Amino acid sequence: MPHFPVNHPARPLYRALSGLIGLYILVFGVYGVVQTWGDGLFDRGPNYALGLRTNLAFALVSVVFGIVLMIGASRRGNLGHYMNLTAGAVFLITGILMMSVLQTSANFLNFSMSTVLVSLLFGLILLATGLYDKVGSEEHAEEERRRRNHPVSGVSSH
Repeated sequence: MPHFPVNHPARPLYRALSGLIGLYILVFGVYGVVQTWGDGLFDRGPNYALGLRTNLAFALVSVVFGIVLMIGASRRGNLGHYMNLTAGAVFLITGILMMSVLQTSANFLNFSMSTVLVSLLFGLILLATGLYDKVGSEEHAEEERRRRNHPVSGVSSH
């Protein structure tokens, strides 16, 4: 079982980072919806929002994802922790999958290489924030620190 740091002192910074990513994604999505309104849902035209290629489907998904990330960043419990871990994995997987279909008709979200790179970067940042923003009781945090800083019990030096 993985041992995530509990009550990490930089947790507010990590939550702020995930909130800023969520805000960027929300603004990108809203701007993208405005730019692509009236086009087909999966149109592959030259539509850009905040420097990244988009279509109506990608813009709508971005609005939803931006709202979800901002909600996760605003919660004090572990909801944000799990949302960031999940969102980080989704962004990494989406970036890799969309990179593999960039030059094909399967590029239904109208990604470009710059969109792939931003997706991978956001995925790594969200995954990192998810690793360090777990909340728990002080007893739980102390137990995690003790487990992390001490050798495994029961190992003899004979």
